[in-house]
Amino acid sequence: MKPLFYKSAALVLFLLAAGCSGKTEPVETAETPAATKAEGPAVPADHVTLTPDEQQLAGVRTGPLTERVLGGGLKANGVLDVPPDQLVSISAPLGGIVEATSLLQGSRVRKGQVLAIIRNPEFIQLQQSYLETQSQLTFAKAELERQRELVREEVAPAKNLQRAQAEYGALQAQAAGQLARLRLAGLPVGRRPFVSTATLRAPKAAFVKAVNVTVGQSVTPTDALFQLVDPDHLHVELTVFEKDVPLLKKNQRIRFTLPNDSSAERTARVYLIGRTVDEQQRTVRVHGHLDQENDPALLPGMFVRAVVETTNRRVLALPDKAVVDYEGKQYVFRQEPSTAGKQVFKIIEVRRGEQADGYSEVFIPGRAAADSTARYVTEGAYSLLSKLKNAGEE
Repeated sequence: MKPLFYKSAALVLFLLAAGCSGKTEPVETAETPAATKAEGPAVPADHVTLTPDEQQLAGVRTGPLTERVLGGGLKANGVLDVPPDQLVSISAPLGGIVEATSLLQGSRVRKGQVLAIIRNPEFIQLQQSYLETQSQLTFAKAELERQRELVREEVAPAKNLQRAQAEYGALQAQAAGQLARLRLAGLPVGRRPFVSTATLRAPKAAFVKAVNVTVGQSVTPTDALFQLVDPDHLHVELTVFEKDVPLLKKNQRIRFTLPNDSSAERTARVYLIGRTVDEQQRTVRVHGHLDQENDPALLPGMFVRAVVETTNRRVLALPDKAVVDYEGKQYVFRQEPSTAGKQVFKIIEVRRGEQADGYSEVFIPGRAAADSTARYVTEGAYSLLSKLKNAGEE
């Protein structure tokens, strides 16, 4: 009986094992749908993807659609300048010898900062004369009071009082003049011991435009030792031919660029149109106020190329390099949301309008033109077109 029992138990265990093994799920291979899903969706035919390195190598840059006046601008040249009250010449009011200065051209100075130390032996004499006059004033005032009392008591004649008043008044005027000279020279008033040096201080915060002295140099009151300029209120001075003056009006927009950075465009407004014509060049000066004054890249004296917008018709435009021609049609690339760490660009067919000043008017179909947040490729568009066509041929 025992052998038969063991055989029956073994048979039951075998059947149970076979049933469990039949429920085992198959293992996914490389050809299963799960693996195919991991590869991600295919890129549409009108899209181009670039890694950050590829975008940098291709020189791809983006920017928004901008409203511009095309074909209605008056071209002009000019310079950046500052108003007369922003340009200051520093001199030594009483002259002397430059004992010390540490200024360099282009340095920034604070209001009240010491610019130079001037030595002059006459400073000692000026301080001495002021103290002597103060002593004489004390005596003259006491004498005036004494004469006033004598005249009141009819002991002395009135002319003595008048003489004392005249002397006291003359000494007051002398002391006032000496005090003004002391303050003009920057010397201490009524102090001892006397000093032989005075300090020149900056009247306002500015940059040093020019340094015209050296240590040990003798200077006179008419010598300009330093020139300071405050660039916080720069303006544009344009030169316009007299035949174009009737096209100009106040508050017209000015677009200008620097010769060494034509890609960065800045704006200003016409503020003043000159009323005289240069007899030699037959030109008129036009003064424009900057829309953004505190621009560290702008310095007085820089040459600018400008366009004055003489019409109000504004169009949506992109740089000429943003619009590519292919098989008789024009295209631009719009930046799409990035995916899988890659930047995506979509090619869109457009119609090119008027061209001027390196920009093209573009007509974008559908609702895309109304999207003010959209960004388009402004540089490197032909590189994207080449990659898109190569991918299509493959």
